[in-house]
Amino acid sequence: MGEIVATARPRNSRSSRGRNLLAGLALGLALLPVLSLPASADCADVPAPGVDWRRCQFFGNDFSDRDFTGANFQSASLSNTNFENAQLDGLDGRRVHFVAAKMSGASLAGADLRDADFTSADLSGASLAKADMRRGRFYGTVFRNADLTGARLDNADLLNADLSGATWIDGKTVCDEGSIGQCRLKRTKAPGPA
Repeated sequence: MGEIVATARPRNSRSSRGRNLLAGLALGLALLPVLSLPASADCADVPAPGVDWRRCQFFGNDFSDRDFTGANFQSASLSNTNFENAQLDGLDGRRVHFVAAKMSGASLAGADLRDADFTSADLSGASLAKADMRRGRFYGTVFRNADLTGARLDNADLLNADLSGATWIDGKTVCDEGSIGQCRLKRTKAPGPA
C-alpha cells in the first residue's frame, strides 16, 4: 500500500491575496445590480398608469384628464396641481400633499390616501369610493357632490370641509346643503296639526 503524505499549503503571498481581493470585488460588482434595491422614482417620467412619482414635487402642473391608475405618489408634493377628471383609481397616495389641488370629477376609487393632506383641495364630484383616507387632513376641502361610498375616514380631520350633496360612506345618505365639517342629514318637517 502506498504511503499517505500530508503536505502543508504555502501561505498566500501578498500578491495572491491582492488577486483574491480583486476577484472578490469584481464578483461583488457583478452581483450589485441583482442585489440592489428597486429603482427609485423618476420624476421626469411622463404621466401614465402605474407611474412611480414617489417623493416627487410638482407645483401648478396641469394633469387634467390623465390616467394615473395604480400610480405611486407616496410622499409626493402636488400642491396647486390640476387633476380635474383624472383617473387615479388604486393610487398609492400615502402621505401625499394635494394642498389646494383642483380635483373635481377625478376618480380616486380604492386609493390608499392614509395620512394625505388635501387642505383646501377641490374634490367636487370626485369618486372616493372605497378610498382609505384614515388620518387624512381635509381642512377646508370641498367634497360637494362627491361619492364617499365605503371610504374609510377614521381619525380624518374634516375641519371646515364642505360635504354638501356628498354621498356618505354608507352609500345611502346624501349630506344636506351646508354640511360643513360633518355630514348632516336633511331634516324634514314633522306633520303638524291642520
